[in-house]
Amino acid sequence: MVKEELVQRSPVRIFMNSIHGGLRSGEMAVIASPSGLGKTSVLVQIALDKLLQSKKVIHVSFTQHTDYVLAWYEDIFDEFIKKKNLENEQDVKNEIVKNRVLMKFNQQGISVAQIIRSLKAMITDGGFNAEYVIVDGYAFSPADRDRIAAVKEFAKDLGLAVWYSCTVKGEEPLYDKRNIPFLMKDYADLFDVIVVLEPKQDHISLTVSRDRDVYNPEHMALRLDPKTLLILEE
Repeated sequence: MVKEELVQRSPVRIFMNSIHGGLRSGEMAVIASPSGLGKTSVLVQIALDKLLQSKKVIHVSFTQHTDYVLAWYEDIFDEFIKKKNLENEQDVKNEIVKNRVLMKFNQQGISVAQIIRSLKAMITDGGFNAEYVIVDGYAFSPADRDRIAAVKEFAKDLGLAVWYSCTVKGEEPLYDKRNIPFLMKDYADLFDVIVVLEPKQDHISLTVSRDRDVYNPEHMALRLDPKTLLILEE
């Protein structure tokens, strides 16, 4: 199998098709769930889908261990190509590494302006012309509107598509009647797409709560394998 065929056959295609082909430049999306349901896995699958299309991706991590993130890329790539007989596997892997930058930040003691400056320096001054930014491990708070709005403006200015993960926690219910996390209620409008992961008996459901101006759109049901946390092929 050649790389282009792998991209077309990827279950990520089903996910992207369910949100009208995926994010466009200047748009932002978030994947929300309690801890441990597969947010990082889904973000890495989205990133790999872009990397396999020779797009450049910046993965911003607020977790303590970057080795953990790199391991996700290795494991999911290996799962992607398992039994696919991918041609030039090592060349494809080398291209992925070349087109991906991992940036680590400690959320405490750094402002959103400093983060944006670092990203802009990498993209404009550093010549790494990324089209997609993955933001994983950021601890959202109810008072984050100004921070998220600043990132949204930055994404529009540079034509970036930005995917976040959001860990929701606390007492039930975690979501409002539109299936939007209460944690994000004061700035959910800044996200063009909102996706929620929910545990079921034999899988993890992946539901689109917002697709641009439509809440709870009628989309095909998407699932994660509870063992591998990969998007399942239908």
